Amino acid sequence: MRKPRIMGLVLACALLGACGDPSGGDGKPAGPTVTHRGAALPSPSGAAPASGAAPDRAAAPAKAPVVLYLGDSLAMENQEVLGRELRDAVGARYRAVPYSGTTLCDYLEGTAARSLVPARDKAAALVRALRPDYVVLQFWGNAWGYTPCMDGVAHDRAKDAYVTRYAADAERLTRQIADAGRAGGAGGAGRPRVVWVLQGPDPVTPDRVRRVNAVYERQAGASGDLVADAGAAVSPASARYTWAQYLPCTEYEREHPEYCTGPGPGRAALHRDDDHLHFCLAPMPSAPRPCPVRSPGTLRMARAIAQAVADDVTRRSPAPPTAPSPASSTP
Repeated sequence: MRKPRIMGLVLACALLGACGDPSGGDGKPAGPTVTHRGAALPSPSGAAPASGAAPDRAAAPAKAPVVLYLGDSLAMENQEVLGRELRDAVGARYRAVPYSGTTLCDYLEGTAARSLVPARDKAAALVRALRPDYVVLQFWGNAWGYTPCMDGVAHDRAKDAYVTRYAADAERLTRQIADAGRAGGAGGAGRPRVVWVLQGPDPVTPDRVRRVNAVYERQAGASGDLVADAGAAVSPASARYTWAQYLPCTEYEREHPEYCTGPGPGRAALHRDDDHLHFCLAPMPSAPRPCPVRSPGTLRMARAIAQAVADDVTRRSPAPPTAPSPASSTP
């Protein structure tokens, strides 16, 4: 029998890196996990919307793109699945540096004394070191009072102040990534493209995620970057911002029954009964780690992100040269 909804939400908040101690209990922020290997899954199916243009960027290099993945506890659990999807879709060279419990300002340079992310792992520092072609940002929109760099701004009070602050941090983070890329010649093509991951429904404050996603879309449009609507993949088809614990199985999930487990035929479980925010179907561990079990929600979101990157790689790839027609050749 399912636990009462209110108990599930309380436990989810207690388990979420976003509203609890991101250290796993030892008082230190959980370090990043870097993934380099993993068996490839079948190619992603279903495109995620991408927006924006990049007039100041050169055509994508012929080499495999370098992708940097930053984010909070959702990125922490999703990182290995996304790495496999990106390698399968575009042969990406991939680095993931997520920290549970973080928000945008944690990855800003200049916030070291008030941040859960050390200076070496700030977004700009990683861009200078790794020279990625893409920087994927997946943030739920954390703003609990304990998050030092948010200066006590919380999404459940002064909502306009929260959105204003969040939008300013999105613009500042984009600028730092861009400046670091241009300075380092990221990927040989100037600044990397930022991929803003749109989030799924929030069961507690539904309008909050709608406003956070609007911030991401506005920032992507203003700077010529991309959005990947991964949140749509974990939402009902007819209700983008309505939370659901179970959804109809996708074609891939029906073909792979280990993802289509119900309850009831033809339905996939996206969340545990005791965690309405994360998508990993394993219990939340005391020390944050990648999701260790097959979970439809993590796979759906990873495929949407990988598809957005793959679509952009295809658009930016130079067209192969065409041979002159016989009629135009010189005898």
